[in-house]
Amino acid sequence: MVQRMGCNKDTAEDIVMEMYIKLKKKIDDGLDIMFTEKEVNYYYVFKTLNTLFLDLKKKERNVTLESIDDVHIEVDQKVNYDSVYSLVQEELTNFHWYDQKVYELIEAGESIRALSEKTKISYYSLYNTYNKVKNQIKKKLNL
Repeated sequence: MVQRMGCNKDTAEDIVMEMYIKLKKKIDDGLDIMFTEKEVNYYYVFKTLNTLFLDLKKKERNVTLESIDDVHIEVDQKVNYDSVYSLVQEELTNFHWYDQKVYELIEAGESIRALSEKTKISYYSLYNTYNKVKNQIKKKLNL
């Protein structure tokens, strides 16, 4: 069915696998895709496949392929990560303790949503604090 939409065999198989994953997640969340005990809602399956196919085509349109021969990468200098890290730590000392802690927790891998739930601090407050600190550090380091 997906090959008739315009995909090659490998891409069609990938889309079908993605459809199975999506349907499995929906069924686990409580979606009933059966007409009867033995008859599947084929229209829902078709719409899922069609949506995945159209999403793929949209992504392909936005991607431009360049030959690797045309790309010239020049490295002006090597980055000394230890010195950059110490500059970031030095810059962090200029912030309020709350701003420092929020930045450090999020940079350490804590999600803003999880941090918000744990601390009962508004998600947007944490998000804005993190972005404020990050942008000021970038500005100071010229990144």
